[in-house]
Amino acid sequence: MKTFFVQIKCDLGKAYEVASELADAEIASEIYSTAGQFDLLAKFYVGDEEDVGHFVNQKVQVISGIKDTFTTVTFRAF
Repeated sequence: MKTFFVQIKCDLGKAYEVASELADAEIASEIYSTAGQFDLLAKFYVGDEEDVGHFVNQKVQVISGIKDTFTTVTFRAF
């Protein structure tokens, strides 16, 4: 299983709508609102054989109201 985080920058006034749509899609294990350069932080898990780039491109970035994303792939939890 691969774990990764995606920081999401939303169109102005759309953060709650994006978070709701992301939650409704049931693809993120956790979704947080954040302050700073990005509006949301979401945690995802995919199978070892699944491509993270394709997942983000096809499942996350297609959500209406998302302006930009920044993906952090993780290797080990301590």
